[in-house]
Amino acid sequence: MPKLKTYKALTKRVRKTKQGKLIARSKGQDHFNTRETGKTKRNKRSDNKLSKTISKSLKNYL
Repeated sequence: MPKLKTYKALTKRVRKTKQGKLIARSKGQDHFNTRETGKTKRNKRSDNKLSKTISKSLKNYL
């Protein structure tokens, strides 16, 4: 049986940590950020950990 190909679109958006958790960039960072409050701008700068249910399904594609 051949190896499964990785989904390249997903590898560009998600990265895996040493412990096997998935980290994605927080959404809504590209434009229209002037209307956001300072708190939301700061929170958008950091990356987000994906939940266990989502990461369980996405690990097969990586």
